[in-house]
Amino acid sequence: MAYTQMTTSAVVIQFARSLGATGLHIGILGALPTGMLFMQFVAAYVANRVQYRRPLWAAACYAQRVCYLPIALGAWYFPSVSPLVWLWAFLAVTVVEQGLAHFSTPLWMSWMGDYLPHQGLNQYWGTRHRWQQFTAAACMLGCTLFFWNGASQMRAGFAVIMSVAAILGIADIMLFRKVDEPPVTPSKAIGLWESFLAPMQNPSFRSYIGFMTYWHVASMVGAPFISLYLLEYVGMQLWQVLALWTVAWVGGAVFSQLLGRSAELHGNKAVLQICVMLKPINMFCLILAPRDATLAFWTLLPMFMLDAALNAGILIANNGFLLKNSPTENRTMFIASGTAIAGIVGGVTAIISGYALTQMEGLSIPFGQSTITGYHVLFALSMLLRFGAVPMVRRIQEPSSHPPMPVFSEQVVVVTVFWFRRIEGQIRSLRPARTGRKRRPLPEKVTHSAH
Repeated sequence: MAYTQMTTSAVVIQFARSLGATGLHIGILGALPTGMLFMQFVAAYVANRVQYRRPLWAAACYAQRVCYLPIALGAWYFPSVSPLVWLWAFLAVTVVEQGLAHFSTPLWMSWMGDYLPHQGLNQYWGTRHRWQQFTAAACMLGCTLFFWNGASQMRAGFAVIMSVAAILGIADIMLFRKVDEPPVTPSKAIGLWESFLAPMQNPSFRSYIGFMTYWHVASMVGAPFISLYLLEYVGMQLWQVLALWTVAWVGGAVFSQLLGRSAELHGNKAVLQICVMLKPINMFCLILAPRDATLAFWTLLPMFMLDAALNAGILIANNGFLLKNSPTENRTMFIASGTAIAGIVGGVTAIISGYALTQMEGLSIPFGQSTITGYHVLFALSMLLRFGAVPMVRRIQEPSSHPPMPVFSEQVVVVTVFWFRRIEGQIRSLRPARTGRKRRPLPEKVTHSAH
């Protein structure tokens, strides 16, 4: 998680901007993490032809962890080279890095699907995601402090961040050396095409793939441009954007375990419905964000925490659905289909949105005390599309799922009781102790005889 956060944070956006990146380049950067998801199909095909996944997974991960070092160090040591050369080289390396990342993801997921017991699986994901979020918050806090005094030496700073990310990323992979791996259960399908069609022929998976494809379109219209919007339009400093994401990850960590337990008790679909229902809030709040860095920081802080919690719920529910509903045979292909098809469509959407943002670069329409720009158009469109995802998530077929409102009610009650007890405890601890004063005894109960 440390490597992922440090290589996908606002630091990357700011580094690209220092090389002359426009909205189109940022759109491409935002599209690559999902656009390269087709590599998961390649991994699924290869996984059916090996006995163990770990050696292949580890090799891909080690190569991925060092991808950015040549660009980060090269742009620092050779400043005379044209920034556009480094920019396009950075985009090309990102293609390779994301390809390796998505090649390794279904290998690891199918490994964990065979290794972990399905009973209580969502609670495990909730606990794991909680510590992942805390790790992400710690990394973002470190980056915030590192860039506290500004980003004038962006190339040097980016080289340091990528070097630390590579070290932490390699250490992460080495921790799995002692984790057992069950052998792969090979698919009975004859070839790649038959293996690819198997998830589409499963009604439950087909409904899930349809929803995820639409959801990626709705999200990728606006999500890739949030950090750029805060840096360019709102006028925040890099450390302020990083601080926002730091607090956001803490919000996700606080609720991850609760969301995992809810997914285990009520079903993945129920948690997905609640999270998708509330996801348009972040686009709405970004549209209303004031063009004042300090004021926007404090007003957006609660929204970022809520949005991180919703993202955690979506991720936990997705992982739980994929692992619980995919068969042991051909599991890797089922996992790849559940994410790659939607991701490819989302990647294309991000590129188109980035191009549209570039074309709307001069857009400035006065509206009350604010101004409508290309960012606001994309965020408004994304918000409307996210509302459209609410009826689509209901079509997912999951027999063990419960209606969403009882889940929502339980979450509200649990969180309310938790914070009430915390506040009550703080009040009691601050209340001065009463000394030298005896409590007045209660009056004795008087009984009246009937006359």
